[in-house]
Amino acid sequence: MPTVRIRQYVYLGLVSRQVSAAEVTARLGVEPDRVRVRGARSTRPPIPVFHAWEVVCDEPRLRVDEQLARVVHRLTPHHAEIVALARELRSADPQHGGAVMRVVRYLAAEDGAEEELSSPDARLQKLPGQHHLLSWTVDREVLEFLSAVEATLDVDEYG
Repeated sequence: MPTVRIRQYVYLGLVSRQVSAAEVTARLGVEPDRVRVRGARSTRPPIPVFHAWEVVCDEPRLRVDEQLARVVHRLTPHHAEIVALARELRSADPQHGGAVMRVVRYLAAEDGAEEELSSPDARLQKLPGQHHLLSWTVDREVLEFLSAVEATLDVDEYG
């Protein structure tokens, strides 16, 4: 049986049709890992549809909960400013603006982390299909952060 290879990453995005990623950076004093510029690829219709400021954790071999914790830990010193800006973006565009935490997982990625089948205890055998990256949870600190910034949680998984 072939082993499962998983590649995954998470990011917190602040999105808006009006406020650019450069403006978000200036207001928060935090450099993003990625930005999207509304209409950068096409102006009619605008693609992407939104400006986005994104802080990413894509470290391989970390579970999703560990990646979420790293993003939240990185942003915690700017918590009040992020809360205020996310609410402002949501208020200006209630349907599409504000904060989003995205989890993106590729469950059959050629470049993904391979399933570890060896066991630290020689008496125990790990069976295929028990990849350490398959299971994850959202802890209280992450939930409180997401709630405070009124973020949606979007999980995309590809097989």
